Amino acid sequence: MRAHLTSARVSHARRDRTQPRPLRRHTLVQRLEAGGVAAFLAAMGVLPLDLASAAGGAIARIIGPHLAVTRRAQRNLDIALPHLSAAERRRIIREMWDNLGRTTAEYAHLSRLRCFAPGTRVEVVGTQHVDRAVARGRPLIFFSGHLGNWEVASVAVVQYGVELAQIYRAANNPGVEAMLRQLRKSLGVEPIRKGAAGARRIVAALRQGKNLAMLVDQKMNDGIAVPFFDREAMTAPALAELALRYDCAVLPARVDRLRGARFRFTIFPALDFERSGDQRADIRQAMIAVNRCLEEWIRERPEQWLWLHRRWPDS
Repeated sequence: MRAHLTSARVSHARRDRTQPRPLRRHTLVQRLEAGGVAAFLAAMGVLPLDLASAAGGAIARIIGPHLAVTRRAQRNLDIALPHLSAAERRRIIREMWDNLGRTTAEYAHLSRLRCFAPGTRVEVVGTQHVDRAVARGRPLIFFSGHLGNWEVASVAVVQYGVELAQIYRAANNPGVEAMLRQLRKSLGVEPIRKGAAGARRIVAALRQGKNLAMLVDQKMNDGIAVPFFDREAMTAPALAELALRYDCAVLPARVDRLRGARFRFTIFPALDFERSGDQRADIRQAMIAVNRCLEEWIRERPEQWLWLHRRWPDS
């Protein structure tokens, strides 16, 4: 009997080694999600840009407000803009979802945008600030937030002739992550994923004469506490650390959705960061200036900011 059981266990182990492991549930879900994203982008790519943008906005505007994650947007609005009426908050959330849906659908058309051609969909303002920094031989760091279609910023900068590496937070889904990396490469941007390996690549890129772009409006748990809408928010200090260490010109860059799939990309004058000799204080003061800039933009166009991030500890 004992020998029979031992033989059965050995036989079972042998079958386990020769047969493929069952697909884990979360892996299957991720593959389905990635397949859905790929199919959606393929469908949007077939449609004309205006129609694709409108369709993406309509889908998100109908579905988004009913999703559980919308409660986070509501909490964030309560924290940042408590003076708004309930009706105003509902409008902002509805239009936020519209903007997000449009932005997602427009990914399929980013490579076809021509930002400096006659009759372009993208109005570009402030390129003189780029020229001034380049003439002084300083590397550039463009920073922005999840406003309008934020991906248009990199498209415009590259088409202006600036070699660019984009620092980004990787998507949770590996399949979606691979698609986004390939898309950014097709736009002429070097994508650099946040993390230890990414940090080394950022330094190498600066030394090779490349310039950086980053979105700086997301929470970083091991960042530094910096005021944002009068509340302390954990903020990534990398932008200030790099700018102070490598004497970079820091250019605020904002994308506004004007109407439909038409945009204004504005590059603002470089921020001046103080160098007092106290590195920690200088970094914090620099990030205060950055957050103040983002806050000003969001107050002007709250419906175009992505309110879905966990930006504050209690949001």
